[in-house]
Amino acid sequence: MSDAGGFIDEALRRESSWIRAEEMQTRLGGGLRCYGSSVGAIRGTVRDALRRHPGLPHDEVTALSSELWEAPVFELRLSAIVLLQSNVHLLTNTDLTRLEGFVREGRLRELVDPLAVDVVGPLIAGLDGQPRVRAEGVLDRWTQEPDEWLRRAALMSPLRALCAGGGDWDAFVRRATTALDTARETGRQAEVVREGVHAMLKEVAKQRPELQFPGAQLLGKLVL
Repeated sequence: MSDAGGFIDEALRRESSWIRAEEMQTRLGGGLRCYGSSVGAIRGTVRDALRRHPGLPHDEVTALSSELWEAPVFELRLSAIVLLQSNVHLLTNTDLTRLEGFVREGRLRELVDPLAVDVVGPLIAGLDGQPRVRAEGVLDRWTQEPDEWLRRAALMSPLRALCAGGGDWDAFVRRATTALDTARETGRQAEVVREGVHAMLKEVAKQRPELQFPGAQLLGKLVL
């Protein structure tokens, strides 16, 4: 591992708890190993790593995120997300290819949702001009993908912007309709997507109850 990657891995091993690790393993399934480190420890460790390696440029940040993600350890993958969240101002629309790979491999709400809400959404919100147009096109493609986790990520990515009074509500409704239609047409289980739509509606309604969802048009699609 790189110096920064090795520091993060070693620190999280020291913060491990076998009791928490067993609980997490049971909850998340057997796809990834778990150290049993807390979310607070993960955030603090990434923050310490960035202090030890200040001013990391774009290429080093993204390379480190891939290095952390490559290890089949839940805490290291979550560290990759926290790293990208902390440096989202460096990311561009071309980084969506890397993030798409992370979503496809993540396949857990605990990884896909923060990737979408804390990284993909803020990344796109910070773009202008042609890069923004291309990024929005990527989200449109994700909503039509057979992979239900990509569809969920596309739908949940504007959560922060919408709750803060911005975002494009009409685009969310359009993408939600497309994502649910894709689930019906492909015959795949839509629970992951349906749950994502419900989560978005619940959170946005807390801040912006004036936003109305077209009931008959889309809510009917939630019952598949």
